[in-house]
Amino acid sequence: MIILGFDPGLATLGYGVIYKDEKHKPQMVDYGIISTAKEDNLAERLVKLEKGIEQVIEKFKPDEIAIEELFFAKNVKTGIAVAHARGVLLLTVMKKCSKIFEYTPLQIKQALTGYGRADKPQMQKMVKTLLNLKSIPRPDDAADALAVALCHAQTNKLGKLFKI
Repeated sequence: MIILGFDPGLATLGYGVIYKDEKHKPQMVDYGIISTAKEDNLAERLVKLEKGIEQVIEKFKPDEIAIEELFFAKNVKTGIAVAHARGVLLLTVMKKCSKIFEYTPLQIKQALTGYGRADKPQMQKMVKTLLNLKSIPRPDDAADALAVALCHAQTNKLGKLFKI
């Protein structure tokens, strides 16, 4: 099973692709980011995100897609911009794959570390360890997206609870 994880963002949207074999052992396939320039207006940035998301989905043809839910933003303006990007992400993904799942940051941390308040370095080390990588994936947004995919791989037996 191929699982595609997304970490929503307007400037940088992370994606991570893993393969889970019959023994439920995850393997990293690819990861990266889709980025937009802050000089572009919001509409242009959203169109770039849509095109990038479509390209990633077409390239990897995932069986299931997992997305990190928005938690909250200290800066309301930033939160609204990320919400726009997340809306484009949900719309684009729904057009391409009907098996979409959402996880909160707390659920992702709990699934990977056993502790819902794990910090970023702990999460990154677990992504590296679980996928048997030589180094921590960079940038952070891509590592976060791999964490989302890993969370889904570990919890998809309960998939109907998290399905959109």
